[in-house]
Amino acid sequence: MPNLTTQLQLTRCPHCSVATPSLVTQWNGETRDQAGQNLRRWRVYACTGCGGLVTASAPHYEHPVTEHFPSAPTVPTDLPVRASTYLEQAVSSIHAPAGAVMLTASAVDAMLKAKGYTEGSLYARIDKSAADHLITEEMAQWAHAVRLDANDQRHADEAAALPTEADARRCIDFASSLGLFLFTLPARVSKGLAPLV
Repeated sequence: MPNLTTQLQLTRCPHCSVATPSLVTQWNGETRDQAGQNLRRWRVYACTGCGGLVTASAPHYEHPVTEHFPSAPTVPTDLPVRASTYLEQAVSSIHAPAGAVMLTASAVDAMLKAKGYTEGSLYARIDKSAADHLITEEMAQWAHAVRLDANDQRHADEAAALPTEADARRCIDFASSLGLFLFTLPARVSKGLAPLV
């Protein structure tokens, strides 16, 4: 973790995802709990690129940060390499929403292929995975929404609005949730059951 200094050194802004952001102190102070313990020093930083605020704390100034809010989006663990790569690139390019949306759809496609759904189009893979109860009907609806958002960008559909960062975040949220559901949670269950077997 970076130190609690006048500039917070994060690899990416948690708001705009710009690499090596300039996060400059706007405020600093300290807090304690109701018993007068748990002293924490705080700084609030502003990204000079997007204006988003980041709050960070440490036991002392100039010491390693113990927590910061918001944290940057993370990619779920245990994803197949291709899906993880696409999703990491989508998170890193959220400031370019059209690209992030297309990368997210590629991550969804890679996850379904890793589960054995390789035939036909992404549309067909989504429907087949729902019919086989790999994913729920609601997850299939959300997956189709992500697929359609990506199609609008890939085909440069002039009737479709360009996506916003909020649209890209919504797509990334779905892909992250799908990754948790299909890969991360099953891996955790297997690890949890291992001592019992």
